Amino acid sequence: MNNQYTSIFKDYTFKRGVTLKNRVMMAPMTNFASDEEGKVTDEELAYYKVRSGGVGAVITAVAYVTRDGKGFQNEISADSDEMIPSLKRLADTIKGEGAKAILQIFHAGRMAPKEELVEDRPVSASEVAALRPGSITPRELTEREIENIIEAFGAAARRAIEAGFDGVEIHGANTYLIQQFFSPHSNRRTDKWGGTLEKRMTFPLAVIDKVKEAVNTHANEPFIVGYRISPEEIENPGITMEDTLSFVDVLAEQDLDYLHVSVQDFWQGSIRDDQDKESRVTMIQERVGNKVPIIGVGSLHTADDVKKALDTGVPFVSLGRELIMEPKWIEKVQSGKKSDIAVTLSRKDQETLVIPDVLWSAITNTPGWFPVED
Repeated sequence: MNNQYTSIFKDYTFKRGVTLKNRVMMAPMTNFASDEEGKVTDEELAYYKVRSGGVGAVITAVAYVTRDGKGFQNEISADSDEMIPSLKRLADTIKGEGAKAILQIFHAGRMAPKEELVEDRPVSASEVAALRPGSITPRELTEREIENIIEAFGAAARRAIEAGFDGVEIHGANTYLIQQFFSPHSNRRTDKWGGTLEKRMTFPLAVIDKVKEAVNTHANEPFIVGYRISPEEIENPGITMEDTLSFVDVLAEQDLDYLHVSVQDFWQGSIRDDQDKESRVTMIQERVGNKVPIIGVGSLHTADDVKKALDTGVPFVSLGRELIMEPKWIEKVQSGKKSDIAVTLSRKDQETLVIPDVLWSAITNTPGWFPVED
């Protein structure tokens, strides 16, 4: 290995005691490969197995904590104890290859697709539809329902513990329910769950507290609690960077193991102001990186890209599309074969790359998502 990349391969121990062997994680990516009940399939396990040998940790595709929070076709379920054996298969597969296993958990809220709805409408903080074609106006959650969902996050964390995972990541990003409560676009409530910036933090903080309570009660070994956040929304009103900086100040005091910043490009500036080019990842690192570890993500294709990101002081990066195109990304950098890293994929590569059928269809039929060669 070239000595210039030693920063990628330093180990790291989180405050709760879990040690990662290097500074690269697999980013959470929906793979549409569980069965209709939300149980993992052999196809899904094969996909994870081939990608779990090099990275320090794998953050799984998101798992729903209640059935009305399902956000995708063939999504992982963590909504009942019946799912623990399925979750154990996933944790065992990832850990068996040498990576730590982190289960991402969420509720889709108003982003639940029509074909996956339990009722005739999705639910959210308020009766405000997303600004997307075909969006359904959600039903506003009652206070009892809010409390039940918070309890469901804690129960999902307990199931992750019992299944043998090394941690959970609370998905507070990408327009889903937790973000919907923080957003002034989707949260127009006037009770304790909405209104001021501080009140819009109430639901996310309650979820964090419930997950930590589950960990303190049920985990007999060190167990990670992470949180994923989207820095801004394009809607008006919507989440601004000023909102997020205030929020991360509070999150940094919540005894979390990390904050995972969800952006398309590590170096991306504001999505609200084209003139503001400052990286949202580095802004959050500068704000609270001395209090809580930050994970950066987005368009970090090469070893040089990852090293440059780590040089900012961010202690971790997560790779998403890069590990789909090149499952052995870490191994090739470590063995001095970085020039062999694949940065495109061919329409003939599905079997070689061990990619589930529905995910492969999405990759090859979504223009611009991946560099696909014929």
